[in-house]
Amino acid sequence: MRPFSIVAILLSVAAAYYIYLPLPSTISEPWKLMFMDSILRGVMHVSFLAHNLGLSRPFDIAKYAASWDEIKGPQSSPVIRVTETSFGGVQAQVFESTAADQEPPLKRGVVYFHGGGWTLGSGKMQTYFLQCWSMAEELDAVVISIEYTLAPEARFPDQYNEAIQASKHILTAEVLSRYSIDPKRVAVSGDSAGANLAAAVVQQMALDNSASIKFKVQALLYPVLQALDFNTPSYQQNGHIPILHRPLMARFWLEYLNGDPRLVTSLLANNHSISTPSQEIAAAKAKTNWTKLLPVAFQKSYKPVFPLHGDPKLLEKLPGLLDVRASPLLAETEVLKAVPPAYIMTCEHDVLRDDGLMYATRLEEAGVHVTVDHVEDGFHGCLSFAFGPFRFSVGFRSFRSYILWLKENL
Repeated sequence: MRPFSIVAILLSVAAAYYIYLPLPSTISEPWKLMFMDSILRGVMHVSFLAHNLGLSRPFDIAKYAASWDEIKGPQSSPVIRVTETSFGGVQAQVFESTAADQEPPLKRGVVYFHGGGWTLGSGKMQTYFLQCWSMAEELDAVVISIEYTLAPEARFPDQYNEAIQASKHILTAEVLSRYSIDPKRVAVSGDSAGANLAAAVVQQMALDNSASIKFKVQALLYPVLQALDFNTPSYQQNGHIPILHRPLMARFWLEYLNGDPRLVTSLLANNHSISTPSQEIAAAKAKTNWTKLLPVAFQKSYKPVFPLHGDPKLLEKLPGLLDVRASPLLAETEVLKAVPPAYIMTCEHDVLRDDGLMYATRLEEAGVHVTVDHVEDGFHGCLSFAFGPFRFSVGFRSFRSYILWLKENL
């Protein structure tokens, strides 16, 4: 019995060591978050270990684990009709409120892009499925969840191109009429990498003179908008905070841009931000200059991180780092002037917090009306945790704020 007890104690200590993370007291439900994050980290560690051993691609096991959470087949109810279809050749799920089907009025429409670092996730996952279902019900709307192709089967700009194709097809009189959507009340929205696609799409669509129907508003949930600076105050403050750790975000960028995973360390050191930049790079860096774009309260005591020498070859290997289609924060002011009003949710305990705040500043300077909804106890992805097996109070609150804004502005 004694050896068994010793092994049990050692395993318990190891599990506690793996689960425990020193989290700020201001974050929502820290112990529950630690436990949830330990599961997600475990899946990622196994996934990367399998890749390092040559057994699989980097995110294959993580994708397989996520697939267990998918809802199989469209499931409808008396109030929400769910169908699977495609728009411009891109797969999608359509959630239609049937509350007013007897006398069909024109409804709000929301085109939604899920998160997951362009690599993981699906609108069929329980969290996203229930989120889009609830959005359709709460807004009496038609919510279209886009199933863009994930990396590595697709790389930038493939996901962007699919997002554009689907959006253009949806924003036609024929499609909107088919679903009784008011062409004057269509929003584009998304979270994290999905918000990146939403922001990039709305910029392109705003400039497309061939499109007679435009998005009325954009709603971006903790968006990822740039990869030139991995040392903004929020990256420095929240580098080890669940559920999006700083190295993982760099890994997602490399997967999206078809870069070598071994470049993570160089990105985190800002080695791609060379000390003597070209005119193009200098212009891009000005659009990510957090010392001027961030409110002082969020800069705190953090200092910019500059490489001693930098590595100009990094930008040659990863040209997408300077491509506005991948980094919407780099858009020219003239482009930003054309986009519709924006809702941007940011979370205090999120590496991407400053991406959203800097974008809000740039939009406001361009004359765009912006609502910043900053969640003080929020962490990355918190809104999705209003649904599914891990539910957080901050998830319910953030979802209510998001829905309220859409009700008042769409």
